[in-house]
Amino acid sequence: MESKKENPAIEQERGNRRRMVGVVTSDKMDKTVVVMVTRRVRDAKFGKFVTKRAKYKAHSADNGAHVGDKVAIIESRPLSKEKRWRVVELIEKARRV
Repeated sequence: MESKKENPAIEQERGNRRRMVGVVTSDKMDKTVVVMVTRRVRDAKFGKFVTKRAKYKAHSADNGAHVGDKVAIIESRPLSKEKRWRVVELIEKARRV
């Protein structure tokens, strides 16, 4: 009888990909959103906490994320000139008034 050998590469996620949580600031492009990620870091010289912000263009295949939504993005292969991130999940929808 043959024994089924499981491929460990299939079970394990490929590589150590960075994952960030941010807020969508623009959804005007097709299948692309701009996500602003904020993080608080301690200043090296003075020790004061400073808020650092970075904007990332992320691929949203279903155009499901809209402005104000909180999303999780994950690092991926280059999809275009500036897109290197993908929207993994929609954490919280923005309140629509």
